[in-house]
Amino acid sequence: MIKKIAWETFKNTGNINTFLELKQIENIEKGIEEHFFKSPEEESGRDKI
Repeated sequence: MIKKIAWETFKNTGNINTFLELKQIENIEKGIEEHFFKSPEEESGRDKI
């Protein structure tokens, strides 16, 4: 959804910085989700290495 908002904002304003900032937010959200919402199998797999 953020990608769509970023793209629409860029198309309307022509400001690439807005698009890039919103993409950064999307990447941060993805990183948070991956960090906090891992399955127990993923967590146990990390400890074996």
